[in-house]
This record gives sequence, C-alpha cells and structure tokens, in this order.
Amino acid sequence: MGAILKKTKVALAFFSAFFAQHSPAQESETTPQVRIIGHYENAVGTSDAASQGTITPQLIEARPMLRPGEVLEYVPGVIITQHSGDGKANQYFLRGFNLDHGTDFLTTIDHMPVNLPTHAHGQGYSDINFLLPELVSRIAYKKGPYFAEEGDFSSAGVADIDYYTTMPKGIASLGLGSNGYRRAMAANSFDAGPGHLLYGFELFHNDGPWINPEDYRKLNGVLRFSQGTNADGYTLSFMGYTGKWNATDQIPQRAVDDGTISRFGAIDPTDGGRTSRYSLSLDRHKTLENGAVFHMDVYAIKYRLNLFSNFTYFLNNPTIGDQFEQADERTVVGLTPRWVFTENWGERQMTHKLGVDARRDDINVALYDTAARDRLGPPVRSDKVLQTGVGLYYENAIQWTDTLRSIAGVREDFYGARVDNDLGGSSGTTNAHITSPKLSFIFGPFDKTEYFLNYGQGFHSNDARGTTITAGTKVPALVKTRGEEIGMRTEVVPHLQSSLSLWRLALDSELVFRGDTGTTEASRASLRRGIEWSNRYIPHDWLLVDLDLSASRAQFTDSDPKGSYIPGAIDRVASLGATVKDLGPWSGTVHARYFGPRPLIENNSVRSQSSIDFSLRTSYKVDAKTNINLDIFNLFNRKSNDIEYYYLSQRCPSPTCTPEQDIHFHPAEPRTVRLAVVARY
Repeated sequence: MGAILKKTKVALAFFSAFFAQHSPAQESETTPQVRIIGHYENAVGTSDAASQGTITPQLIEARPMLRPGEVLEYVPGVIITQHSGDGKANQYFLRGFNLDHGTDFLTTIDHMPVNLPTHAHGQGYSDINFLLPELVSRIAYKKGPYFAEEGDFSSAGVADIDYYTTMPKGIASLGLGSNGYRRAMAANSFDAGPGHLLYGFELFHNDGPWINPEDYRKLNGVLRFSQGTNADGYTLSFMGYTGKWNATDQIPQRAVDDGTISRFGAIDPTDGGRTSRYSLSLDRHKTLENGAVFHMDVYAIKYRLNLFSNFTYFLNNPTIGDQFEQADERTVVGLTPRWVFTENWGERQMTHKLGVDARRDDINVALYDTAARDRLGPPVRSDKVLQTGVGLYYENAIQWTDTLRSIAGVREDFYGARVDNDLGGSSGTTNAHITSPKLSFIFGPFDKTEYFLNYGQGFHSNDARGTTITAGTKVPALVKTRGEEIGMRTEVVPHLQSSLSLWRLALDSELVFRGDTGTTEASRASLRRGIEWSNRYIPHDWLLVDLDLSASRAQFTDSDPKGSYIPGAIDRVASLGATVKDLGPWSGTVHARYFGPRPLIENNSVRSQSSIDFSLRTSYKVDAKTNINLDIFNLFNRKSNDIEYYYLSQRCPSPTCTPEQDIHFHPAEPRTVRLAVVARY
C-alpha cells in the first residue's frame, strides 16, 4: 500500500504541475477563502416550502459516493439503488414512490433536462452517470407540484444540479479500490481571452463484485466558457460521455437458495449495454434597464442507448432464452426563457415570474429479440417519434406584511406527438394540454420559525407510443397530479435547523415498472400521504450532524380484486450522517441509510426485506494541497438488497425447469474499499 501511495502521489504531482501551467498563478493567490461549514443552505427565510432546500458542495466533498447518482441521495428522503449494471440509470425512491429510473422525479444538470420521455426502457428515464461530482456548485431541490416553473416529471420532486463556471481551485484525483475500481479525473478553470475557460474530464473503470465482471468503462468530459458578470453574462458548455458495461440483472431467489448461483451470480451473463450523451448549451442572463432579470437556456442533446436485458430467462423462449435489446437514439433541443421583475404595490413588494419551457425530442426507438446481444431478426417494434412539449407559466409573489407572503401561479402545458411505426401499425398523432394552478402561503418568521401552506396541481406525460396504439388500451398523453403540504422550519434551538412537513399527493394514473418486461407502464390512480422531518445540527465548527426521517403510505384508490398496495412503494426512510473535520490533519464522515420493507404485489402477501447500510470516509491532509481519502462502503458487510420484484420466470431451458413465481433481487454490493489521492492546485 505504501508503494502505491508513493507512486500515486508522484503521478498527481506531475498531473498538478502540468495543469497549473494553464492556470494563472495570481488567481490562487487572490481568490477569497469562503468558509462554509454547513452541508445545506436551509435557513429560515430561504425557501417557499418546508421540503425545499439547497445542498452545498461541502456535503459532496465530505460524504463517500459509490455511484455518481448518489448525489441525489443528499436530497432528504431520496434513496438511490441499482437493479442492473452501473452504466444504466439508477433506481430512485422518494415519498412512497418507486420512481424506477425517473418517472415523477425531475432532474436537470446545468439547466438541461435529464429525464427522457418515450424512452426505450421506461418513461422519464434519467441517467446521470455523466455527472462529475467535483464540478457541482449546488443542488437545489423541491418536492411536490407547488412550483410553476417545474413541468413534466416533477410531481414527487425536483433536483436542479449546477456546475461551477470557475473552479475555486483546480483538482486532480487518482483512485483505486476493490473489484477493479480505477478512476482518474482533473478539473480547473483559467482566464481565456475576455472570459474564463473551465475543463473537467474523467476516466473510469469498475468490475464490481459480480461473478460476471461488469467491466464498466466510462469516458467523461466537460468544457465551459463563460464571460461577463452575474448581472450580464453568458456560459457556453459542451459535455460528452460514453459508457459500456456488462450487467448482472436481478436474479431469482430460488436459484440462490438451492446453490445454483451465488448472490452475485447471473443467469444470463451476456446482459449489458452501451450509451453516449453529448450536449451543447448556452446560459444567457442579463439585468434589464427596468430592473427586470432575463435568463434563458438553450440546449441541444444527442443521446444513444443500446440496452440488453433478460429478466425472465427462458420463460418465453425455452431454448435460447428471453434476452431483448431496447434501442434508443434521439436528438433533443429546447429553450427556457424567463423573466423576473419586481414592483411596489402601495407599501407591498410584488415579484412577477414569467417563463416558457419548450422542448422537442426526435426519437428512434426499437425493441429486438436477441441472444448473447445478437439480434435474432427484424425488430419486434420500431418507431420514429417526434414529441414536442411547450409550457407557459406565470407566478406572482406578494409580501403582504413582514410575516406573511403569498405565491400564486399557473402553468399551461401543450403536448404534441407523432408516432410512425415502421412495421405498419399503431401510428398516429396526439395532442393534449393541461392547466396546473399553484398557491402557497408563508407565515413568519416568528421567533426564528416560519410556517408553510402549499397546494399545487402538476402532471407527468405518458409514453407517446401508448397514446396511439390500435390494439389495446390507449393511455392519456398527460396525467394530472394534485398535492398539498403543511410545513414548518425553525432555528429556535441553537445550532439546529429543523424542518417538518406533512404532505399528500394524488395521481390520476400511476407509472409502474414491470420487472418481467423491463418497461414502465401506466397503471391505476393512486394516493400517497406522508411526514418528513429533516435536521441539520452544527454544535461546533468541527462537528456536523444531518438526520432525515420520513414515513409514507401509498395505495391505489380504485376498487380492484388484486388489492390496493402499490408494488415497490417504500414506507420508511432514514438517513444519519456525522462529519468531523479539522482534527489536526484528520477529518471523516460516517453515514447510515435505512429503507423499509415494501409490498411486491398488490395484495401485500409478498414483501421485500428492509435494508440498512453504513459508509465511512476518512481523510488525511498530507499538506496544504494534497489529501488522501479512504472510503468504505457497506461497512459491516450486510447482506441487503438494492431492489426486489415478484414475477414469473423460468431460470433454465425446458424441460429441466418450469416457470415459477418468485422474488427476483439485485444485491447491494458487499464491503467495498476505495482509496483516492486528491490534489488541489
């Protein structure tokens, strides 16, 4: 280990020296040192709902992450897992939802949408494996459909991830760890002509603990040019990502119980995928002569995915197996101009927000039967889809008194899609629109405490192919959601920020992931109720404690003999993190995460296990520029599962095996150790 550290430090020194030549020396000498000790910026008076807040880069730096997607787990109440290879989008859980790969949780990075409608693998598919955590300057999160500027997929929550335009310091990192983990990254910014140029790139490899090595290879890069000030300026950004991996999908419990495979084995070792994402975006902001603020984002995204899965093994094809390929290739273009202006109405201050959210997806999506990733013939289904969404919104905020503020808004969304089925069926056009009113009242502060009442209607879109089918039941293009919340945020206890919220959310149609088909489908109407309690305690500059607890109940609201339980709906989530810092050269974080058991079928007769795991980061400051981080995931090596489903499968060819209903699970990774040397320059 000592030899590895010595070689790694030498390599980093070279790395840092090379990139330091491209950054002005005076920048590091004159950059002010801003000291923020909190992981969240959730003070009284900073938000419009008790469940809204902002995550600082300090938390991302302090807490270990097994996957890039786990930055979203810093949003209180969110759980991130995986049911396949790490190159695939994560599983998301929030407020009693199994959000599959996105559905009702909206994610944006650098103001560009991540969720993909009419996706090959599931509606709202949200893959953030292209994220570079070291570039994140803030994460703003919201929950519930109470915000006029948030549209499709935002009913359960929103995470808006911002990147730096100029880095506080350059950073280079070399990491290695268990199961073939290797990572190298570097990022910095420097003066370039009239503006600033920021770069960041990443090389990544990991095999994971699987009997069939994952061999996940990732190449990732960001280039940003910015000019101007916060009052008048722009940022031009290019991002590129490509990844390739093998996958160990969920496996049947019976195959593990009888010793056919281990917990980390696979039924079909040829599953996997490859993906790429390239984007170009412009962020323009300007303060106008009348004091109004104009902000517009324009973006273009080129995306591709070829995903090979086999969830039922030999059920449909008892000889060569049930593997299939989901192929998605698309170009996305969009723009989001918005204006904010303030005026006085008598002695009252009034703020107006007006905006447009326009997006077009030009999609080629197909499904193939495959064996060992070879296509067995023409596509089972192949479609060209041109889907357009335009949202118009207006929001008005009035400060009625020193302790009363109201926010009223309305959003109108228009949806249009044309589906051309290459096989001659289920083609057509769809048009729809939906109105979403919003209303919030904020009372306080009273003795360092404020209170919130929030109401809003929102929506999610359905797969465009389901709106034009000729055989079967058509689904509506847009599905209404309705939410209410009552909350409180207080700082009355010294050194403690605490938020409490009671919420309710109803959906006219639930989006449910079907584990046997690997797709997301529209289902029945549903209702969720819950309570959340979030706490940030900083008793000393060197000690930070974050505690989040949430409980919810989810159920279908119609009458059906199958039952009223929603498969995969988690009812309890807990997260506890403790960070100590500046203890000489040492600092560290311990984090515990729990999510409770959940129904796997509608009558609740089959339930999943609960899951609890611990992670640890220990950091040693070698000198003013160099740190060594040791991360341990699943500290106590618990045998928990990331995901569980219940469905029919046949695990081997006929006549040796017959179909059986069973629990299918993807295990959480065992104890995993990673070491990184990080240099700042």
